[in-house]
Amino acid sequence: MKKPFIGVPIGDPAGIGPEIVVKSIAGEDTNSYANTVIFGDKKVLENAIKICDLDLEIKVIEDVKDGVYNNKTLNLIDLDNIDMDKFEFGKVSGMCGKASYEYVEKSVEFALDKKIDAVATTSINKEAFKAGNVPYIGHTEVLEALTNTHNPLTMFQVRDLRVFFLSRHVSLRKACDLVTEENMYDFIVRSKQSLDELGIKNGKLAVAGLNPHCGEHGLFGNEERYIEKAIERAKTDGIDVIGPIGADSVFFFGLQGKYDAVLSLYHDQGHIATKTVDFHKTISITNNMPFLRTSVDHGTAFDIAGKNIADEISLVEAIRLAAEYAPKFGK
Repeated sequence: MKKPFIGVPIGDPAGIGPEIVVKSIAGEDTNSYANTVIFGDKKVLENAIKICDLDLEIKVIEDVKDGVYNNKTLNLIDLDNIDMDKFEFGKVSGMCGKASYEYVEKSVEFALDKKIDAVATTSINKEAFKAGNVPYIGHTEVLEALTNTHNPLTMFQVRDLRVFFLSRHVSLRKACDLVTEENMYDFIVRSKQSLDELGIKNGKLAVAGLNPHCGEHGLFGNEERYIEKAIERAKTDGIDVIGPIGADSVFFFGLQGKYDAVLSLYHDQGHIATKTVDFHKTISITNNMPFLRTSVDHGTAFDIAGKNIADEISLVEAIRLAAEYAPKFGK
């Protein structure tokens, strides 16, 4: 089968992004999944190759067709936007924040122009974004703006467990307030649409409960009544969805393959479930955009940047999933 082209922006140059990128390219698995195109700075990547002591050549390209795709060659769209005299590992830098934004921006441009089939992102730093006058909090907000997408939906995958999130970075108090019938109904519909986009047709969804034991009929809270009403509406529309199911069991059954996806009602509920299964192989997937985006689910790890300690397994898995889903995406 023809391997898809996956674009990988290197993230914040002062973090572990450059190291995990070069390690991923040098490994044999990545090349078996995809033709990987890197968006970054040649000088930064040369430094990372030296630090990691890898036998890897950088080939600067302008078009993905010019690349040589094997584990000895890193095909690079070089933005040449880092002054190495001012560069320092593990430090918040406006220069690096702005550069990391530009790598994502360029990869999105390629994806929208159909030059690559999907994007697998590495980590950015929110403080560096701010220092570099980037007007966004993080990747999701950047992608939302660059693709003109309203409220893209996040999904985590680890092994066979897929988890969607009703809310992201809000307080637990606000997350509970967001559990309304209308929000839940919209969430169920959008999650079903996202599974369809990924090529999982007629997927079975399970909604987690919010309260202990799903509230025990109002003894421990009554938010579940809104969830139940939303589920009934969705069923009327032909969506295969059940719940609410206690959060202490629903993720386990999702991992066993009983459901195609579990709907988590707040950030940590789903994060804890997925990362406990396998912290390093939990991958974030952004849906409802013109193209597929996967991402590592770790930060810039400034404390170990430049030390050849960082493990590339999360990025390899992000590239693998991007390559797996990209041919089906939107079909």
